[in-house]
Amino acid sequence: MELTVTQLRKDLTRALEAVKAGDEVVITERGAPIARLGGVESSTLLAQLEADGVLTPPAQSRAVPRLPEAEAAKDALSSLLGRLRR
Repeated sequence: MELTVTQLRKDLTRALEAVKAGDEVVITERGAPIARLGGVESSTLLAQLEADGVLTPPAQSRAVPRLPEAEAAKDALSSLLGRLRR
């Protein structure tokens, strides 16, 4: 399907329905193609990388350890903000 910018503005719903149906919509301006609308694959990047064998999911879920420095920085920031609000 090919639409001008003006047609796209008037009939965006029809263009989106065409894309949902698997068609590609080319948007033109003064007869020259400027953009292409196409569907989005439903699988996420991580799922695709897993399917391709690039990534392996973890065997079990792990909690991320908290760093003492981060806790100290958080406490220092909280203290500073408390003093500034007084």
